[in-house]
Amino acid sequence: MKNEYQEVDKLITEVLTDEEAKYFKELEEQSLPQQVFGIYKGKMGWVHIYATIVMLPVFGLAVYAGYKFFTIDDTVQMMRWGAIMFLTWMATGFIKLFSWNQMDKNALIREMKRLEFQLSLLAKKE
Repeated sequence: MKNEYQEVDKLITEVLTDEEAKYFKELEEQSLPQQVFGIYKGKMGWVHIYATIVMLPVFGLAVYAGYKFFTIDDTVQMMRWGAIMFLTWMATGFIKLFSWNQMDKNALIREMKRLEFQLSLLAKKE
């Protein structure tokens, strides 16, 4: 399956001008680090920067609450620290889920741009 995509990409790039080939190259599939750092760019970048800044102390509190939960002897205090640990882990998970959904959205937009580009090439060819 991957070979078919590579063959199609090769056929497309052979037909393109240098400028079009450069644009088509930018739309290639990205690696995981490229996707992760890609969420900090664009119009929603500031939201993800803010979410990351908020997530770091929340995660630290989750680790600290877990430590306190397992080292404390009082049952009531254990329940309180357990609740704090649960809520902070959930908050961290929600922030991560928000970021992963944005990464998926960026990948879908990139694929749609590839398809639009390919369709425009076909329309120009005919």
